[in-house]
Amino acid sequence: MGIATINDCRVIEFPKISDPRGSLTFIESTQTVPFEIRRVYYLYDIPGGAERGGHAHKQLFQVIIAIAGSFDIVVDDGREKRLHHLNRSFRGLLLTPMIWREIGNFSSGAVCLVLASEHYSEADYIRSYEEFIHAASTP
Repeated sequence: MGIATINDCRVIEFPKISDPRGSLTFIESTQTVPFEIRRVYYLYDIPGGAERGGHAHKQLFQVIIAIAGSFDIVVDDGREKRLHHLNRSFRGLLLTPMIWREIGNFSSGAVCLVLASEHYSEADYIRSYEEFIHAASTP
């Protein structure tokens, strides 16, 4: 796969169908996201000032969506960092493997939806930033 860069992470805009009754957005595995969705989870009731993430994945792809409210995601490839502000339920941030992520600045009532390419596996996590930097610099 080569060395991951933050440029591999991008905002995906999902279809939005609106009429006077409201809006509908849909997400389809391998169609509107570039992988088969094997796991879905969401973060909510996040206390003020709390941060989530603080890890990278070796193989896992994710799309992160602000279903309600807003939050910031800092993506880091070990060489460069970039901040993404998510606040629209029809946009998601694609995260590729070997990207460190930190999620914070949650608004009151924020709900963070995560679509993942694999089932949960603790072995796929890199939880130490030092270990991540070492792994990210190794082709």
